[in-house]
Amino acid sequence: MSAMFRALENPNYRIWASGAIVSNIGTWMQRVAQDWLVLTVLTDHSGAAVGLTTGLQFLPMLLFGPYGGVLADRYRKRIILMWTQLAMGFTGLAIGLLVVTGTAQLWHAYVAAFCLGVASAVDAPARQAFVSELVGQENISNAVALNSASFNTARLTGPAIAGVLIAWVGTGPVFLLNAASFAAVLVSLFRIRTTQPAPIARGERNKHQVAEGIRYVRRRPDLMLIMVLVGILGAFGMNFPVINSLMATTEFRMGPSEFGLLGSIMAVGTLAGALLAARRSGPRLRFLLGGALGLGIFTVLGSIAPTFWVYAAILIPVGLASITFLNSCNTSIQLSVEPQFRGRVLALYLAILQGGTAIGSPLVGWIGSEFGARWSVAVGGIVVLLAGIAAVIAVTRRNRLTLRGALRMALGRREPAV
Repeated sequence: MSAMFRALENPNYRIWASGAIVSNIGTWMQRVAQDWLVLTVLTDHSGAAVGLTTGLQFLPMLLFGPYGGVLADRYRKRIILMWTQLAMGFTGLAIGLLVVTGTAQLWHAYVAAFCLGVASAVDAPARQAFVSELVGQENISNAVALNSASFNTARLTGPAIAGVLIAWVGTGPVFLLNAASFAAVLVSLFRIRTTQPAPIARGERNKHQVAEGIRYVRRRPDLMLIMVLVGILGAFGMNFPVINSLMATTEFRMGPSEFGLLGSIMAVGTLAGALLAARRSGPRLRFLLGGALGLGIFTVLGSIAPTFWVYAAILIPVGLASITFLNSCNTSIQLSVEPQFRGRVLALYLAILQGGTAIGSPLVGWIGSEFGARWSVAVGGIVVLLAGIAAVIAVTRRNRLTLRGALRMALGRREPAV
């Protein structure tokens, strides 16, 4: 098997990946349906409402994510994942039935988004650490990249399918299809046979374990750089549901099919970035920093796109840059953190990433409602670009690099320490 897909040589990982891609397609379908429901059915094109919905979905990761990491370090990850898949499937079923019966209200969407976020706060760190256990240390980097490729293959198809279904039958059936898709993950979890490491001792209180994980990160300058960048990019650069929905509907006056198409077009870039990452043997700081800079540059360019199709085309490098950054962060953490801390550090990383989105999405949505969709895109891009530049300056100063040395780093001829 090609080195790009070497993690698939593991039979347990193949089982997991086959179930995950089905569920991921359903998840992307629901994301489009949720944004369209709030934007056009439950409100009169309120960017603030879409931003608040997105914020509520990611807020639980900020509030409870570190404790989800403690659970991932303490208990069997497969059992945790079974319960979280059931919870997320039930949430999709509930909001789907409300929409189909014509009784859905805006507050229902808010509650559903928050409940989905609570389940995700427990699911995400367990899922990340579970994959590491399936494939072993030598294939972690490849498995992270293939997970991302699976997620973005679903991102390529899910939004397009959702857009067509919304135009044909409305948003309700899309939620119901997503609820059904979680059965694929449950089946794969039942089929996997793996010997997991014993959970860590239960003598400490959870809050002490969370604090220990935070202290561990604070002692690591490389992890601190990742966390700071992730927080800023999560708040201002990863609000794609908000900015894409605003640009599609209020700026370019497009319908649900075109809105769904934006997500699929962006997935071309994210899928390409994930496959490129799968070819690499490990993380590289230059890809992390380059991804942050590229995301800022192309987001700013998107804010001045003259037509819908130009904006859609710019989303391809936006997707490539964003996934390059996120994959580099994730792989760096997976490979550099001791197993007994991995769940907690991953949970902290996800809490900062999605917590940043929870804080930034309502702000970006408000900017779009008050000043126009283009301003919501431009402000986010400028902040991300400045954060990327600041990170490059910090790394070059820490390593005492000259301008020539910084250029060598950017060209890949030198890999500095953080």
